[in-house]
Amino acid sequence: MTTNTTPEKSGAASSQPHTAPKGLPPKAKIDVKHVILVLSGKGGVGKSTVSVNLASALADTGRKTGLLDLDIHGPNIPKMLGIEDQRPAVMEKALEPVHVTGNLSVISMAFLLPDTSTPVVWRGPMKMAVIQQFLTEVNWGALDFLVVDLPPGTGDEALSIIQLAPNVRGAVIVTTPQDVAVMDAMKAAKFIEKLDLPVIGVIENMSGMPCPHCGDIISLFGEGGGRKAAEDLGVPFLGAIPLDPAMVRAGDEGRPFLHDASGSLTANAVRTVMENLVIQIGKTQ
Repeated sequence: MTTNTTPEKSGAASSQPHTAPKGLPPKAKIDVKHVILVLSGKGGVGKSTVSVNLASALADTGRKTGLLDLDIHGPNIPKMLGIEDQRPAVMEKALEPVHVTGNLSVISMAFLLPDTSTPVVWRGPMKMAVIQQFLTEVNWGALDFLVVDLPPGTGDEALSIIQLAPNVRGAVIVTTPQDVAVMDAMKAAKFIEKLDLPVIGVIENMSGMPCPHCGDIISLFGEGGGRKAAEDLGVPFLGAIPLDPAMVRAGDEGRPFLHDASGSLTANAVRTVMENLVIQIGKTQ
């Protein structure tokens, strides 16, 4: 798979590898039991961090897990996992995802760009085409879970993955406790409901920070906003994840946080959220 990250100029010879799909394409034929969308109504709530750690927690329990980074204009997942310098191999005309562990594999637009500063200047049809390729032209193998990290908001990427991926069980909405983030999270939830998909639950990220000196929880961004949003929407509250400077450092340095801080309050909270997610998915089947 090759990429051209800028629009083609009028009159120039065509060098675009992706063409817009004509009509509604069929569902991708991939072997996956559960596709989970991770959304937020706005940026800055730690959605990608939640996606990475949620996928890692699933993989750590022995579940075959794929992590699909669909933040095409700002793909950060490889950096957070320390695999930004790797490139997918091509085997039998299909891309081989980058394997983080035996149970966790990743595909991201970042792998296909010449460097981290290269922008992707694409309209909606181009994005839909590459999403289709990430599903059908990647050798995912048999997956228990495919965690899809979507860009903030309610745009083309979410619509395309819902149309193209099989076995989409629903969406997880990530928010922080403060009112302005919760307001946008509610919009994201309503967007999912309009597409006749269930909201699996709400995760409150950056839900306080343990004081490094006394251990008391400091409510930097307020508290309880995610739980209230879940109650107002009538959907499960999957849990609250405290802010932890160690998680921030792990993401910047490309190290798996759950392995580095396995016994911390935040790591335990991530595992609890993962367990609640699995329970809720079981109820939808």
